[in-house]
Order: sequence, then structure tokens, then C-alpha cells
Amino acid sequence: MSLARESAESFALQALAWLVGNDDLLPVFLGSTGASEDDLKQRATDPVFLGAVLDFMMMDDAWVVAFCDSIDAAYDRPMMARAALPGGEQVSWT
Repeated sequence: MSLARESAESFALQALAWLVGNDDLLPVFLGSTGASEDDLKQRATDPVFLGAVLDFMMMDDAWVVAFCDSIDAAYDRPMMARAALPGGEQVSWT
């Protein structure tokens, strides 16, 4: 099952809001991506940036669980949303 791009962007925006509200995790995101707090505001509607937010969050299962639990979403939803955003396509190496 795949998500429509608009739905995926909306979901990723929720992930960004969750991340911004997480005082422990936000500095890790900013440090690892090189993004600034201004970037968060300016690029919040950029599908590529939102994909990066989901990529970051999916680096740790505990982050995925915490976010999904906070919005009552299935744990595979971040992966489905990521697949619908630019750069999230599945690559077949065969």
C-alpha cells in the first residue's frame, strides 16, 4: 500500500512538528543534517526536506515508535510516507 504524495507530505510535516517539540532529539537532527532552525521554518513545505526528516527519524526504531504512538499511527506509516516522497523510491539492484 502506498500513500499519495500529498498525504505523505502531511504525515512528514507531523513528524517535523514532533521533532521540533522534542528537546532532546531536535539538536541531534540539526547537528546531523546541518539544518538551522530557520531552515525548519523555510523548508517545512519542501518534499525533499520532509523526506530527510523521515529518513532521520527512521534511523532509530525507538523514535519511530515514539512518534507513531504520539499520533496513533501504524509503525510502518513513516516508511510508506517516505516512499511517496522524492528520493524514497525502492531501488531494484537486479
